[in-house]
Amino acid sequence: MARIPRTDIDILPLVLGGNTFGWTSDEQASFAVLDAFVAAGGSAIDTADGYSAWVPGNSGGESETILGAWMEARGNRDEVVLATKVASKPDRQGLSRENVLAALDESLQRLRTDHVDLYYFHFDDENVSIEDQVATAREVLDSGNARHLALSNYSPERLRAFLETAREQGVTLPVAHQPQYNLLHRAQFEQEFAPIAAEFELATFPYYALASGVLTGKYRTAADAEGAPRGGAATELLGQPGTPAVLEALHAVAEAHGVEVTSVSLAWLRAKGVTAPIASASRPEQVAALIAGATLELDAAEVTALDDASQPFA
Repeated sequence: MARIPRTDIDILPLVLGGNTFGWTSDEQASFAVLDAFVAAGGSAIDTADGYSAWVPGNSGGESETILGAWMEARGNRDEVVLATKVASKPDRQGLSRENVLAALDESLQRLRTDHVDLYYFHFDDENVSIEDQVATAREVLDSGNARHLALSNYSPERLRAFLETAREQGVTLPVAHQPQYNLLHRAQFEQEFAPIAAEFELATFPYYALASGVLTGKYRTAADAEGAPRGGAATELLGQPGTPAVLEALHAVAEAHGVEVTSVSLAWLRAKGVTAPIASASRPEQVAALIAGATLELDAAEVTALDDASQPFA
């Protein structure tokens, strides 16, 4: 299990991403994915008010609505470590006090709960001072509608400023952050975010852990990604000169352990010290490989081989 620092929350070191709910999985498929995840020992689920506004006909909030219906149907809210975010829903963008508080109320209605365990400021809002953001964070925490605060998509400089300001003002510090981090995107996290996380005892929940599906091993060439939901991003990653070497190393380690490439990609992140990677599934049969990534232990030679293969991205 993994402990979120400065909390009493222990989780399997894997967070199920809710971005697929209402996008690549309808309500029935989403329920099946969620059931498989908790049956395998998972508890941490990450969503956002903006999921999945990018789908034609959606307006945001679809993922939260599905997740709320599932928790109500299963009666398991107390067994779920629930995270959602503010600032990406088209009609709830930005971090003004009024917007954050209204967005949280609306998220709770969709989620059919009276609180979330982690509430993320999803994107920094440079039109709102860090001091004002911290004051809003204090109000969110004091309301009891969120047990803990977390941050995502802040620059290293603004992340540090938020943490230092909160500490100076006596506001409970955020307990987690979400950076982009994977074998094909290493440099900024390792050089800039990791030292801040260590200094302030932040849990690290990296997104794009599987690099738009490239690090699942299901694509080897750009042609393989054509027509996929994230095909554009996958095609771009597959076109990078260093990607083939990373995939070759992943396949070698996966074969040695008799597991899927997905599991190795997630295990590498854990070996690099993250609290728990975030990964999504559109179908329940994809969940097993994610769960395996939460328990697979790579030896030092395997981690080094993957480090070396992905060095162009470090």
